[in-house]
Amino acid sequence: MQRGLRALSGSAFFTGMAERALLSDLRQVRLYLTDQEVRRAARERVAAIVDDATLVLVGHSLGTVVAYEALCAHPEWPVRALVTLGAPLGIRNLIFDRLQPPPEPSGDGLRGRWPGRVASWANVADAGDVVALVKDLRPAFGPRVACFTVSNGAHAHAVSAYLSAQETGAAIMAGLGSPGGPR
Repeated sequence: MQRGLRALSGSAFFTGMAERALLSDLRQVRLYLTDQEVRRAARERVAAIVDDATLVLVGHSLGTVVAYEALCAHPEWPVRALVTLGAPLGIRNLIFDRLQPPPEPSGDGLRGRWPGRVASWANVADAGDVVALVKDLRPAFGPRVACFTVSNGAHAHAVSAYLSAQETGAAIMAGLGSPGGPR
């Protein structure tokens, strides 16, 4: 099913149909992507908790989009690691092409901007998570993104399963400067 959805996500016809069928059911995603006031307010909530001691920013699902955009908007932040869990960031037409700032042309298509001063970015995706349809974010954001596939069992998109994954813990520890993080 995921292979078919990935193929369809490149189609202009599917984009309109998917937005109505999928995003209409996911009111938060639709609102975030279409209402600039909602988008601004969400990013301001992230800004309100980031301070001089914030080294790692962790986002799940739509929160990965908010975290990514907030980091791009604030390159002065001291955050040195981004950890994305169950991220829809790489889904062309539905999410990726609507990011702020917008992806820029590169030699092999479009490339999303690197998020702020982040030194490392770890993306953790469950093999069966349809929200994280695109598991490997390197083609969309560059080879510096470390991508990990995990198995969350029957709860493919559950934040608790992602947070308890060894790969997530290692990425957070690496961002904090502790040994044992992903290489």
